[in-house]
Amino acid sequence: MHHTYILRCADDTLYVGSTNDLAGRLHAHNFAKSGAHYTKIRRPVELVYSKASRSYAKVRALEAAWKRLTRAEKLAMIDK
Repeated sequence: MHHTYILRCADDTLYVGSTNDLAGRLHAHNFAKSGAHYTKIRRPVELVYSKASRSYAKVRALEAAWKRLTRAEKLAMIDK
């Protein structure tokens, strides 16, 4: 299963990503020395929203679409 997800960083910014291992990726965002520089300097991060799909292409397309949303639109999606 693949996931598109939104993280809330320690500085209250939002980060959008996708993965096929959500638990492992969340752990990497919080603890790994390598990985996304954006989250590495804004730890800890918290998973606030995710959507699963069997299709890798769908989660990548969803990630791209979510990244184009405004902060307000992302927050409204999270609050649903």
